[in-house]
Amino acid sequence: MVSSWWEIQVFCDPALEESIFWRFDTIGSHGTSSQKKGKTCLIQTYFPQHHFQLLDLAALALLLKQDALCSQLPPPQVSWKLIDEEDWSKSWKQHWQPQAIGDRFLINPAWLPDPESDRLVLKLDPGIAFGTGTHPTTQLCLESLEMRLDGQAAGELIIADIGCGSGILSIGALLLGVKRVYAIDIDDMATGSARENRALNGLSPDQLWIETGTLTRLIEAVDQPVDGFVCNILAEVILDLIPDLEHIAQPSTWGILSGILLDQSKLVADTLEQHGWVVATLWRRQDWCCLNIRRG
Repeated sequence: MVSSWWEIQVFCDPALEESIFWRFDTIGSHGTSSQKKGKTCLIQTYFPQHHFQLLDLAALALLLKQDALCSQLPPPQVSWKLIDEEDWSKSWKQHWQPQAIGDRFLINPAWLPDPESDRLVLKLDPGIAFGTGTHPTTQLCLESLEMRLDGQAAGELIIADIGCGSGILSIGALLLGVKRVYAIDIDDMATGSARENRALNGLSPDQLWIETGTLTRLIEAVDQPVDGFVCNILAEVILDLIPDLEHIAQPSTWGILSGILLDQSKLVADTLEQHGWVVATLWRRQDWCCLNIRRG
C-alpha cells in the first residue's frame, strides 16, 4: 500500500531559514530542503500523513509565524498538500545537485552520473534519512573531519557515528582513510538508507558496521575504545548522551558534535566539562555550531 506524505512549503525571508529548519527538526521532519527564489527562500519538508492532522498543521503554521514576529521579520507563507510516496521521493530530488563541501568532498546524488572531479566523490541517496550535505550542521561535521584527519595516520583509526542518518559522515570518514566506522541510529529507516549508501560507495560491512539501536548497543558492539566519534543530532539528545560517551572513549579520543544552536552551545559545553570533556574549538555557520572536543 502506498503511503501518503504531507509536503509543507514555506516561503519566507532568508533570515528565517535556520529557525524554520530547527522547528522542523524538533518535530521529526523526514527530509528538509531549501532554495532561493529571488529575495525569498522556499523551504520544503515532509512528514508521514499519520504524523499530523490538519489542526496540527495549522498550529505549526502559527508557530512559524510567531517565530518570525519574534525576530521582527515578515511572517512566512505556509501551505501543505498530501502526496504519495513515489511523488514525494521525486519531488525533493529535482532540486538536489552535486555539492562541494570543504576542501575535499563532493556530494553527488546517486541518480546522477559520476562527475569528473579531483575531490572525494561521496555518492548519496538519503531516502528519508537526515544528511544530504545541504544542512549547515552536516557541512560543519564534514569539514571538521577533514581538519581532524588531515595529515594523520587515518588508516589505523576507528571511529563511531552516533545518530548516523543517511551515513554521510561515516562514509566521509572512510573516504578520508579511516580504518572502520561503527554507525548507529534509533531509526531503522535511517540505518536502511545508510546500508544502501554504503553499497553505493563500494564499502563493505567490515569497514562500515551499521545497526539500529541506541548508544548502549554501540557500547556493547565496540571491542575497544574508539579513536573519535561524530554526532550530528539535536542538542537535547546530545545532552542525554554525554554521560555515557566515556564508555567508548580513551584519553586520546576526540569528538565532533553538531546539531547545536548557538544559544544552546554553553549548556552543552558546560555539561561536557562536567563529564571530563574539553571544547577545543567551536565552529559556527549561521545559527548553528559544531563543537570539536577532546578528553580533559
